[in-house]
Amino acid sequence: MLKTKNSTLACSPARAILLLLALGLSGCSQSYVVLLAEDDGSLGKVEVTTPQGTTLLENNRDAVNLEGEAGKTFLVSEQQIKEDFGAAIAASPEKPRSFYLYFEGGTATLTAESMADIPEIIAEIKRRPAADISIIGHTDTIGDEQTNASLSLERAKSVAAIFTEVMPDAGKVTVDSHGEKNLLIATPDNTDEPKNRRVEVTVR
Repeated sequence: MLKTKNSTLACSPARAILLLLALGLSGCSQSYVVLLAEDDGSLGKVEVTTPQGTTLLENNRDAVNLEGEAGKTFLVSEQQIKEDFGAAIAASPEKPRSFYLYFEGGTATLTAESMADIPEIIAEIKRRPAADISIIGHTDTIGDEQTNASLSLERAKSVAAIFTEVMPDAGKVTVDSHGEKNLLIATPDNTDEPKNRRVEVTVR
């Protein structure tokens, strides 16, 4: 929940939306909140509460005047968004990008398909100055929990080794292991699920 002068903003889900608030910007005739879709088209919702009441924004480029009538929304043009928020958008930190790499069963050997994805991840790391790289290993539910914790860590370390070999100055690299917890595909115990045998690489 975000608080602003004379208003409260409740967002859900937080990562699915971009909230932009214009407060006293030069050239703006009003103070308003506008909801924008993510680059991939996903969209969340936001509730804006002011002394006048609560307004729900749920469509791309829907906006509400912070001093206007509750429930009354208006559509903001792409050009107006660019004029009001262009500088703020340009100055915003670049969003993280995540990749999944998959492994052969019971091993720390990447599948051929995932090996082919490595160059794209390396290019993304090189494109970002002082990249922050998070590498988290996972397993399916075949085997016991302790063995899977070790295997998922081995997988994460093997991917980190690829990056550090190609890019010794790649930036900050964090390696972690979730074992058979946090399954991508929910399965019972002792289930062979290729999508769960993975490493998640997030580049910030």
